[in-house]
Amino acid sequence: MTQSSEAPGRAHEKEHRHGHGSAGCSIPVYHTRDLIVREDIMAKAKELAELIYTSEEVQHFRRAEKQIQANERVQGLIAQIKKKQKELVAFETTFKNEKMVAKIEREMEQLQDELDSIPIVSEFQQSQSDINYLLQLVVSVIRDTVGEKLELENDNRQAAPADCSD
Repeated sequence: MTQSSEAPGRAHEKEHRHGHGSAGCSIPVYHTRDLIVREDIMAKAKELAELIYTSEEVQHFRRAEKQIQANERVQGLIAQIKKKQKELVAFETTFKNEKMVAKIEREMEQLQDELDSIPIVSEFQQSQSDINYLLQLVVSVIRDTVGEKLELENDNRQAAPADCSD
C-alpha cells in the first residue's frame, strides 16, 4: 500500500533516529514520513471518529454553530470586529498611529465583550471546549493504555533471567 506524502495516516515529517543507526543496534531506522499506518488501525481510528462525530457534544456544537450562522446580530458583530482588525493593521503598519491603534483596540474589546455576552455565543464556545476536552481525553486514554502495556512488557522482560546460569 503506497501513499503520497500528503496522504492521511502519515506521521509527522521529523526523523526518527535516536542513535539507532550505530553498528550493533538491531532497531531499524525510519523516516516517519515513510511510515504507513496499518489498515486495521486506520479503520478503528475512522470508527472512533464516527463515534465522536455522532456524540452529543458534537451534535450540540453543530446546533450552536447553525444558530450563530443564522443570528444577524452575531454575524454583524463578527463583521465589525473583522473590519476593526483590518483598520488596526493599517494604523499599526501603514500609518504608524499609536493613538488610533489604542482607540481601535478599545473598540474591538467592546465589540468582543458584546459578542461574548450573547448566550448562544457562550454556548458555542462551551461546546467547542467540550469537544476539545473529549478529544484530549481520547488521546490520553490511548497514550496511557499503550504506555501501560509497554511498561508491563518491559517489566516482564526484566523479570525473566537472561540465561539459566544463575
